[in-house]
Amino acid sequence: MRNTRTLRIPGGLSLRTDVRAFVVVVALLLAASAASVVLIGTGDFPISFGDVLKTLAGNGTAGQDFIVNELRLPRVLVGLLVGASLGLGGALFQAVSRNPLGSPDVLGLSQGATSGALVVIVLMSGSATQVTIGALAGGLLTGLAIYLLAWKQGVHGYRLVLVGIGVSAIVTAVNGYLLTKADLVDATRAVVWMTGSLNGRDWSQVWPLLALCAVLVPLVLANARGLRMMEMGDDVSYALGVRVERVRMLLMVSAVLLTAAATAAAGPVGFVALTAPQLARRLTRSPGPNLLPSLCMGAALLVTADWASQRAFGADQLPVGVVTGVLGGVYLLWLLVTERKAGRI
Repeated sequence: MRNTRTLRIPGGLSLRTDVRAFVVVVALLLAASAASVVLIGTGDFPISFGDVLKTLAGNGTAGQDFIVNELRLPRVLVGLLVGASLGLGGALFQAVSRNPLGSPDVLGLSQGATSGALVVIVLMSGSATQVTIGALAGGLLTGLAIYLLAWKQGVHGYRLVLVGIGVSAIVTAVNGYLLTKADLVDATRAVVWMTGSLNGRDWSQVWPLLALCAVLVPLVLANARGLRMMEMGDDVSYALGVRVERVRMLLMVSAVLLTAAATAAAGPVGFVALTAPQLARRLTRSPGPNLLPSLCMGAALLVTADWASQRAFGADQLPVGVVTGVLGGVYLLWLLVTERKAGRI
């Protein structure tokens, strides 16, 4: 039996909370905050942990204020928002598809966003803002195509995953073709973007992503109860009063928007959407969708990976997408070995 508590709210309302999940969320928030402060202080001009906090509070020197608030803070905020968006988007896709492989990386949404960006870079030589818009449009169109192709009196998990894998293969081939048509400068620019990086991110990437998260995160969390009921099956959910297709459509659109916006802001950062929900589930030991823990886990993972990309490899700073790809691949192999030993695959 799970350790739960019921909180009484004025007005006759009550809220049941999982104590372990609550502790995990708080711990992940603290870890993400601490990693963010350390990351802000990391660079060619190192700043101590205490000085970073003083500067964020408005008590730093002019030089520290410029470095922290203008150069490094936007990059860290983009990292937190991108990680949170990917973690939440991955949890939604895995819950809707009822499949641990139902993540944006596998379903082709990240590749679709990449196609949109490549079209702008290769065919239009567009600006950074146009590349962002192209990536967002590509992700949305890919998500729409997957949903329509997977629809047959509703959208079911395995059909969604299979259609997504097929679309991913097609879109990946299109991306390869676009790269062959690019000149050397545009191809180099495209490959750098496709790696996934937080380099050069500023406040112009922070505000749109923050606004989107401010709208979608509360909307998704408000529908968490319906999503949890849907894990028992559509028939049971209907009997309990859940409008299954309406909730599924709302949550899938939200997941597509979160993934496309994150990809538009930082490029296709791999494996965060796949691993964050599973790591969160292992920490909370809860069979539910674990939306809030997955969000916090994604944010903590990405800022930690960004710190590793800057410091753990010496003078050769790696794009954060390379680090998450390596760590995510190792985790996936470990998970497969563990599941095989347990006899589940």
